[in-house]
Amino acid sequence: MYKLFWLTVLFTMLARVQAAEVFEQNRQLGRGVNIIGYDPLWKNFEQAHFKAKHFAALKAAGFQHVRLNLHPFRHMQREKHWALPESWWQTLDWAVREASAQKLMVILDCHEFHAMADNPEGNKEQFLAFWRQFAAHCAGAPDTVLFEILNEPNKKLTPALWNKYLAEVLAIIREKHPTRTVILGPAFWNSVDHLDELALPENDRHLIVTVHYYLPMSFTHQGASWAGQKDKRDVPWPANEKDRAALDKNFDKVATWAKAHNRPIYLGEFGAFDKAPLESRVRYTAAVARAAEARGWSWGYWQFDGDFILWDMKRDAFVEPILHALIPSKKGK
Repeated sequence: MYKLFWLTVLFTMLARVQAAEVFEQNRQLGRGVNIIGYDPLWKNFEQAHFKAKHFAALKAAGFQHVRLNLHPFRHMQREKHWALPESWWQTLDWAVREASAQKLMVILDCHEFHAMADNPEGNKEQFLAFWRQFAAHCAGAPDTVLFEILNEPNKKLTPALWNKYLAEVLAIIREKHPTRTVILGPAFWNSVDHLDELALPENDRHLIVTVHYYLPMSFTHQGASWAGQKDKRDVPWPANEKDRAALDKNFDKVATWAKAHNRPIYLGEFGAFDKAPLESRVRYTAAVARAAEARGWSWGYWQFDGDFILWDMKRDAFVEPILHALIPSKKGK
């Protein structure tokens, strides 16, 4: 009886130490940016838009991490036993190496959410095969490299099915990475409204929980045909004080969940499509970033270049109003 008591005390203390460590790592993540998911470098490195100098620019601007959006499925073939080609690994290693050289932490995010949402059971074999390869390849990575199991599970990847899949992938990861920090979030696009449906192993305290935030969609995705907002134009933010109140209400709900479950929170994506009025984009970006920071969360802005643009590739420079909204104390160059 006494032996069981002291074992319980020991495991409780160990869990508290591990929780403190992961909260500290989340603090170190701080402010970040999503990068290179749709860059041609994955097909041909010579055609890369994102260069090594951009890691340096992000560090100089005050960012602390990058979230690498990975699309491995298009490079995997069943007849080759799902093995990823050497060129893919070389590109991944280059990105991790260059980011780490700038002392940027790295989140390696499996961004195959469309395939997994449309046909989770049909793509499960490939999904697990990716994580087996990935866990083995990254076995020697420093602890400043974090894994994210899957971006925005949704549609047919229901909360119940997602809980099953994440447990299977986590078991694969833990075989070679027993203490590496892993990021994962709820179904329904990592929605702030579905945290209660996320099932996490209570004894695994090397986890950071992620949510994404793009509300209201009528503002953040105005003009975006893929989001059903093609005809929306000139929508301001905030339209009224209810907009700011909604932001605080949604984030307070997440904070309440996080406190109850003793889990750190990473706001993995937020931003506004560049068809929105710039002044409103700046207000929205700053409001979301400060609201996350006020609650002790790390965050990753969506995205470096592309349609939520932080860096203008044509000008080869930051979009300074957005940069200053994200990091008020720093100026882009």
